[in-house]
Amino acid sequence: MPEVMFAGPDGRLEGRYHHSKRSNAPVALILHPHPLHGGTMNNRVTYSLYQRYQAMGFSVLRFNYRGVGRSQGRYDGGIGEVADACSGLDFLQAVNPNASMLWVAGYSFGAYVGMQVLMRRPEMGGFVSISAPASHYDFGFLAPCPCNGLIFHGADDELVPEPSVRKLVDKLNTQKGITIDYRVMPGAGHVFTPEQTEKVVDAAEDHVMGVLNRSRMALAAD
Repeated sequence: MPEVMFAGPDGRLEGRYHHSKRSNAPVALILHPHPLHGGTMNNRVTYSLYQRYQAMGFSVLRFNYRGVGRSQGRYDGGIGEVADACSGLDFLQAVNPNASMLWVAGYSFGAYVGMQVLMRRPEMGGFVSISAPASHYDFGFLAPCPCNGLIFHGADDELVPEPSVRKLVDKLNTQKGITIDYRVMPGAGHVFTPEQTEKVVDAAEDHVMGVLNRSRMALAAD
């Protein structure tokens, strides 16, 4: 799990990067929760997603937004953090020029940042959004949503009521060619226990491997 420092728009950013042995391995960017509420790249869900993507054979990066840990700069209300994430993708693509697919996965505020990144990078192949803060931010920018993905939420989320996320999912699913895999965990709040976190990343793996396997089958059929 080598430590990396890469150039961001407001200074150097601190990350952890795993490089797959496969030359054309898919790549994934993992985004952490809100920096003003204790979010870092070592958050339990963020770290677990990083490990699981690594186990699936991805080259994968998690990093600290500006002003978090040893990353330079200061919090920028979400705008700068989206730019930081795009710099993370630049880093991933520079060291993985032959990547077969590009994914973004985020938890809470990181899910919001990840969806913003989707709109800026049309080459994205899929996304995983955990506890997306649909009641706190306007997700109307997803028009149209550029690709399919997984949205996962706790049924008893006390910060982001589940109906607000279901409304977002229903809206996205009306878009032509878009199918959102929406999964709700009974009894889960916004912060997941270690046992719940394992189920979160199990769901992410199930979704991601399903997409990758369909992609391989389509290529084999050509």
